[in-house]
Amino acid sequence: MIPLADLRRQYEGLRSELEPILAEVALEQSFVLGPRVAGFERELAAFVGVGHAVGVKSGSDALLLALLALGVGPGDEVVTTPFSFFATAGAICRAGAKPVFADVRPDTLALDPRAVQRALNARTKAILVVHLFGQPAELGELGELAKERGVALVEDAAQALGATVGGRAVGTFGAAGCFSFHPSKPLGAFGDAGAVVTDDAELAARLVRLRTHGAVRKNEHELPFGGNHRLDALQAAVLSVKLPRLEGWLEARRAHARAYDETLSGVAGLALPPRVRGTESSYSAYTIRVSGGRRDALARHLRGAGIESAVYYPKPLHLQPAFTALELGPHALPVAEAAAGEVLSIPVYPELSGSERERVARSVRDFFTVATSERAAVAGDAR
Repeated sequence: MIPLADLRRQYEGLRSELEPILAEVALEQSFVLGPRVAGFERELAAFVGVGHAVGVKSGSDALLLALLALGVGPGDEVVTTPFSFFATAGAICRAGAKPVFADVRPDTLALDPRAVQRALNARTKAILVVHLFGQPAELGELGELAKERGVALVEDAAQALGATVGGRAVGTFGAAGCFSFHPSKPLGAFGDAGAVVTDDAELAARLVRLRTHGAVRKNEHELPFGGNHRLDALQAAVLSVKLPRLEGWLEARRAHARAYDETLSGVAGLALPPRVRGTESSYSAYTIRVSGGRRDALARHLRGAGIESAVYYPKPLHLQPAFTALELGPHALPVAEAAAGEVLSIPVYPELSGSERERVARSVRDFFTVATSERAAVAGDAR
């Protein structure tokens, strides 16, 4: 089976470095924050190109703390996408605010600035944009909208570490950028981990307090909210070993994507990930779109060929039971709803071999070739 991701291969390549580091952390017996976390924060800030990085327990916590640090709370609204992992909207609710869903663009599946403009009102406190599958969203127009309306732009860059717009890293365009280091991400820890990056020193200081129960120092709590959102030293140590290799891993993902683009281009009924001028995707996922209601059939075909695939995401957020109170039923956000029935992610991880990638592409093409032949045969019978 060709898996959607193969973490074991990555581990084997780094084993000689990782295991001594893990042993060092065990001997240090300093597991919560400390020098390991501070060191990784400096490395991440330098990699992204910002003044401050604050390590937290997960990408979900990164989103929550960014919103809280910006003053988002009860009575506020945050405009965001319906086509994302649940944590994007869940963080808004955890902050006590209301998510307002705006539809997405048909190419990048990221927030459509025109839809966002229609959703903004006097209660809007922030726009939460998602760089879906690692492809940068439309930051120029969204940034201008945020500036005009006096609201914060927050980037959910959970899937997009290393993606760029005009050579500038995503996560640096808004008031705060939020990253996930879940093992499945381009830079993965040995469990959950995340970070918020910003150039605002005051915001960074507030994030530091929020991640430790609002404490300004031990036993002195300045904020009445916050919680235990700290990054573990063990995860920071693993991430520090992996970060210097991220550029190479990203280039491997991009090389796989270019090869898929070349091999799968022109297949009727199949849409490939967009290539937007001036941007570089991290290709956290290589996500194709299958029209005509055949997405699930393609997934079954691939599984039969020993290839794993996945659907991110089968149900848009506004149709999730958690958000029925918003009273947005079917057809309310048609672009996101159409995408949910068409998207399919195929293997693109750095350790994927060229022969495996060719096998994946060949299996995808075979599915459409057979389907075309079958339709032609049916049409012939009808005549």
